Amino acid sequence: MKKQPKKMTWKQMKREGYIELYLMMIPVLIILIIFKYIPMNGILIAFQDFNIFKGILGSEFIGLQNFQTMFSDRDFLRALRNTFAINLYKMCFYIPLPIVLALLLNEVGKKFRNAMQTVVYLPHFLSWVIVGGIFVNILSVNGGMVNEMIKSIGGSPVRFLYDSKYFIHVIAFSAMWKEVGWGSIVYLGAIGSIDPEIYEAARVDGASRLQQMIRITIPNITSTIVLMLLMSLSNILGNSFEQVLIMYNPAVYDVADIINTYVYRVGVHNMQYGYASAVGLFNGFVGFLFLITANALCRRFLDRSIW
Repeated sequence: MKKQPKKMTWKQMKREGYIELYLMMIPVLIILIIFKYIPMNGILIAFQDFNIFKGILGSEFIGLQNFQTMFSDRDFLRALRNTFAINLYKMCFYIPLPIVLALLLNEVGKKFRNAMQTVVYLPHFLSWVIVGGIFVNILSVNGGMVNEMIKSIGGSPVRFLYDSKYFIHVIAFSAMWKEVGWGSIVYLGAIGSIDPEIYEAARVDGASRLQQMIRITIPNITSTIVLMLLMSLSNILGNSFEQVLIMYNPAVYDVADIINTYVYRVGVHNMQYGYASAVGLFNGFVGFLFLITANALCRRFLDRSIW
């Protein structure tokens, strides 16, 4: 039977320096309380016919009527479908590509690796306003670099940003270009924490670099892969807002309108605050369910989880 670790006394914690660490958490807790927990009172709006002049206390309580309206709204169902389609499509690339890039960078020299890390990581710091402007200019029908190349070989200009057939691919590719570097940096950090002696022992046993990658590197970064996967799944209904809002237009609403842009239009433009809050609450609840389910599956089949 394992002995339970003894609890540290206040004097021991002070002597070891833990008190200072706990004090550093106070500003973080204050920020969470002010900007995360107190605003949760606004959840009540989802169950009201909210009137901005009457406030939360004065607005009429209508129960689940907003949710009933939501599931009978064809525009919401379309936005829900598009949100899943776009984010699952992006995940098909966002999960494997950073891993592959990190594995390749790990095999090259340090100077070249550092230079490439800077190059691939730089787009992560650009706002979607800048990235959207870059892709709009590159893919423009009039003077865009891609269409100019197509015309130079005798083809006709393609309306990438106005054709539903192409727009979802533009969204996925632009997201990969911006974020693949950040993901690879995370995996490179995990790879760097692997004990070098393991690789040395493998080389002594005659393992090739590919075998070392498959048998040592990938198994040792499984926890990081699971963490990144869970983060993606938990936010499957919540990301892409800035990207889609900047790049989409009414011509591609049928494939590009997602839950967050739908909430923005309904809540801000149409001032249906109660209904928009109900959609937002549903969005957060589904994301939480995805996180719990994915974590349970990872713990069940991979013996890896975040709690």
